[in-house]
Amino acid sequence: MLYSAYQAQEDLLAPWRKLAVAAGEALRALPPALRDGPIARAALAGAEIAPLSALRHTRRPFGIETVRVGSRQLPVHEEAVTGTAFGTLLHFAKTPHVEQPRVLILAPLSGHFASLVRDTVRTMLADHDVFISDWHNARDIPVGEGTFGFDDYVAHVMDFLRAIGPGGHVVAVCQPAAQALAATALMAAAGDPCEPRSLTLMAGPIDARVSPTAVNEVATRYPLEWFARNVIATVPARYAGRGRRVYPGFVQLSAFLGMNAERHVAAFAHLFADLVEERGAKAARTAEFYREYFAVLDLTAEFYLETVQRVFQEHHLARGELRWRGQLVDPLEIRRTTLLTVEGERDDITGIGQTAAAHELCRRIPVARRHHLLQPDVGHFGVFSGRQWERDVYPVVRNTIGMGEIRPRSRRKALQPLPS
Repeated sequence: MLYSAYQAQEDLLAPWRKLAVAAGEALRALPPALRDGPIARAALAGAEIAPLSALRHTRRPFGIETVRVGSRQLPVHEEAVTGTAFGTLLHFAKTPHVEQPRVLILAPLSGHFASLVRDTVRTMLADHDVFISDWHNARDIPVGEGTFGFDDYVAHVMDFLRAIGPGGHVVAVCQPAAQALAATALMAAAGDPCEPRSLTLMAGPIDARVSPTAVNEVATRYPLEWFARNVIATVPARYAGRGRRVYPGFVQLSAFLGMNAERHVAAFAHLFADLVEERGAKAARTAEFYREYFAVLDLTAEFYLETVQRVFQEHHLARGELRWRGQLVDPLEIRRTTLLTVEGERDDITGIGQTAAAHELCRRIPVARRHHLLQPDVGHFGVFSGRQWERDVYPVVRNTIGMGEIRPRSRRKALQPLPS
């Protein structure tokens, strides 16, 4: 019923949004003398905002066509390296190929598409050979393709690293921090030559018991059965994934919007004012953010429920109890991978200390190869996108990857830690 009700609402609003688009086109076609009046500008602003509020269920293009490497501007094209029904390893290939550190960016699987970390990809491309986990919308995956749970995510991380080959690095953005750490530990224990040389965990819940946020409190307020009954829905018949049980992206988005309702209402009010006053560049930035933010994907029910249980309710990794397909995951097996954790001082999704908890779990990594950055005055998204990401956070990530390129000969020989 949950998904059907949402779909009925979207079907009802669709004609009105089309009408708003048509009205906007008609207003823009008016002679300048009529179009530039305050009433016409206000009507045009409203017509442009109306379709912006619609949710989208497909990934938006990354739109990265070139990158400057040194003094050269090189073309970039996307190529699928490997994948399954649930996710693709996407490579941002440069022409001609440039030998650079190979980095797997693990995009969060938490209601948005991988294009949400477009800024992360664009910034890292100049200095790195970048790959990304491009997760698919569960509502478009036929039931016959099977299930996708927490363990399957970890398996995909390991398979993607093997496809990249020995010498890769991992940057996990938000949600996949626990899975990235688990995959690294499993590969280290197995002596896998594709164990990542460096592991960067950015604003992700390694130990959700530390500095709990509203997200953590909701996850622990109800038993797992409550989530299964109240937020899991069945994909309607019109989609390829008909009958699949999912955690809908529109539910996750509603939760995020509810956490900061006043901020989002103010953002749309400012957008309206910017459009009326013809502050085009500022309005375009706000509109672009919401086009991406309102592009949502559904998670499989098993992945969502297992993540709630293992990460947010029972804290398996932090307690040393996490198992992957029956095998105990032991972060103490990680010895040669360089570790960086990054947190935002104003993060209201992943509290301060939740990501840094990885250092205690990975204490067999020499101290000189373990680093932490607490970025002042940024929230959750500022850790991996925007000005402070480019100016302050990225240089530390780049240096950590560079340090990972230098493999220690023994535990007694290591580089100096990065400056704080």
